[in-house]
Amino acid sequence: MNTPNVDYYATFDNFKVGVIQGRYIESALGLALGKGPFNIELFAGSPDDNNAVFFNKGAMSILQPYIDSKQLVVQTKQTEFTTIAIQSWSSEKAQARMDNLIAMKYSRKTVLDAILSPNDSLAIGIVASLKNAGYGTAKKPYPVLTGQDCDKPNVKAMIAEQQSMSIFKDTRTLAAQVVAMVEAVMQGKEAPVNDKKTYNNGVKVVPSFLCDPVYADKYNYRALLIDSGYYTEADLQ
Repeated sequence: MNTPNVDYYATFDNFKVGVIQGRYIESALGLALGKGPFNIELFAGSPDDNNAVFFNKGAMSILQPYIDSKQLVVQTKQTEFTTIAIQSWSSEKAQARMDNLIAMKYSRKTVLDAILSPNDSLAIGIVASLKNAGYGTAKKPYPVLTGQDCDKPNVKAMIAEQQSMSIFKDTRTLAAQVVAMVEAVMQGKEAPVNDKKTYNNGVKVVPSFLCDPVYADKYNYRALLIDSGYYTEADLQ
């Protein structure tokens, strides 16, 4: 950020990451079919990470209309990025905030139906809080919970139906794109990019290549993560 000395940027489409998370919640709850109202609580990533803003904006582009129409209800009223952001992507801080939210609004009969978590380190802390609060039973099932990165503990949590999904950003895809961009530059050519408007670093718009993220859940994680060779069966035991 805030330097002219960046010629190119390679990343995953971080706004789209949030959109996929929002769409997953929309689908899981049947919001587009008019179902609701449902209770939701929102988390955002570290406020000093520019990507956290993109994740949040992407997700809220889907969820905000449902909040406005009251199909989704944020019982704690905590929706502002600065309020819901978790410094340093800390699992412990996410767990502590979730503890507080449950104590504020969900300790009795009020059901928590969904939680927007932008990544897995937050999600694993949220799962710990939910577990401590008695979630995970037939009478009190885990809410829909998003994530990102497909960290091993979180994939295990998906298999155990504690976390609903996680965005899979295949580092092999990103690495191959970086190689292609570096080779082009070394040959005196322009690096291949597919975005020339999104990433303004405060000094200039940095030409970028945005790779496509996908999501994993309990239904497709095996094909995405094991069959592709990203993890082994033993990794997820």
